[in-house]
Amino acid sequence: MEKRLGSVLIGFLLSLCSSIIYAEPYRYSLCNQEGITCIQVESGDTWYSLWPDDRERVIVMQLNRMNSHLRPGMVIAVPDNLANLGSMDISPFSYHIASPGRRLVLVDPKRLAWGAYSSDGTLVNWGPISGGRGYCPDIRSGCKTPSGTFSVYSKRGADCFSTKFPIGEGGAPMPYCMFFKGGYAMHGGYVPGFNASHGCIRLFTEDARWLNQEFVSTGTKVIVYHY
Repeated sequence: MEKRLGSVLIGFLLSLCSSIIYAEPYRYSLCNQEGITCIQVESGDTWYSLWPDDRERVIVMQLNRMNSHLRPGMVIAVPDNLANLGSMDISPFSYHIASPGRRLVLVDPKRLAWGAYSSDGTLVNWGPISGGRGYCPDIRSGCKTPSGTFSVYSKRGADCFSTKFPIGEGGAPMPYCMFFKGGYAMHGGYVPGFNASHGCIRLFTEDARWLNQEFVSTGTKVIVYHY
């Protein structure tokens, strides 16, 4: 009995440690990189007040892999040459890969990013994600996004919502959802700069809209990397 309890405790601690590891904001890893300056958010700062230029604001949000509200004391990574950068300049994906034969969406939970490739292997767009975290207390289990090769089998519009979360209620918004495995979907939502979902792949809502309306169709290939 003691041995069994010990195994359960170890399993719980490992799950908890996994959750903590994947909750470390991505931007922290950028602060010591050449060409990056990290600033501290002050009271009253917003994405719009700090970067009123739409292009610059989007790039900073993409770099930090987050669209959440800024809070005092938060650290944000900013490229030193922001004025001369474009979104594709900071993409973590290769511009070209071997032809996949059909449209492909790559999802990398380690780098917190998705990349959309045309059938000839050309990167046409990318953006931040938040995948499943290591452990979800409300369901008392691990909730990482499943890795592997899948295909989109269903998609819905701006009014898509969860029938499962919050637990016992349902109704959590999942705008522009694109289901690729059971109840797992790519959809718009809160992207905090680390893996924080119950297993779905959260994207910036504008990115989910673009994928849903301009790129993804039934049968579009989705590859989720292991993490």
